[in-house]
Amino acid sequence: MSKLSSDRRSLRTKKLIKEAFSELLEEKSLNNISIIDLTARADINRGTFYLHYKDKYDLLERIENEIIEALHEQTKNASYLDLLNTNFINTPAPFMINIFEYFKENSTFIKTILGPKGDPLFHNKLKKLIETNLFTKIIKSINQNSILIPEKYFLNYVISAHIGVIQHWLESGMKESPEEMALILSKMFYLGPFKVTGININSSKELNGKI
Repeated sequence: MSKLSSDRRSLRTKKLIKEAFSELLEEKSLNNISIIDLTARADINRGTFYLHYKDKYDLLERIENEIIEALHEQTKNASYLDLLNTNFINTPAPFMINIFEYFKENSTFIKTILGPKGDPLFHNKLKKLIETNLFTKIIKSINQNSILIPEKYFLNYVISAHIGVIQHWLESGMKESPEEMALILSKMFYLGPFKVTGININSSKELNGKI
């Protein structure tokens, strides 16, 4: 067998294993998934599985790391000027569209791993990636004296909100396109939660009247 054929076979086998793993994670927790479950679902033998992965935990970590690396590639070149470009209120940033397209392509695994049967460590990895590649760039670009709240609370609020939106989109069946989701997230980020709901925070009388 040629090296090219062997590589293609290996990629196909890994794809089958990942798909089987994603399906099983939708049905049961990681602790209740056995290698027998995996190999039966992927229609391969145990020896083939162990050619590629040490165990299910190695499989999980490597899939997670692949996702984080792919998202890192999508976001690493975004400058703070890109992130502060308010034109994205009406036209979302291309890298944001690419991110949502990636989430859609890998929705089965990502939806499950972010859910109640998933891995809390992946949630932390995703938060760290977003913080490092996106919002830390914004923080570094502004006058620290102008920040009205402690930086760590701003970061946690915005990052958790972004992940929550992504998670809801995945769990609700991805009815909106990646372009629509990128625009929704852009509007929420640039305009804030009050303005996107139509509340005019500059009108204290109106606001007080509603409270």
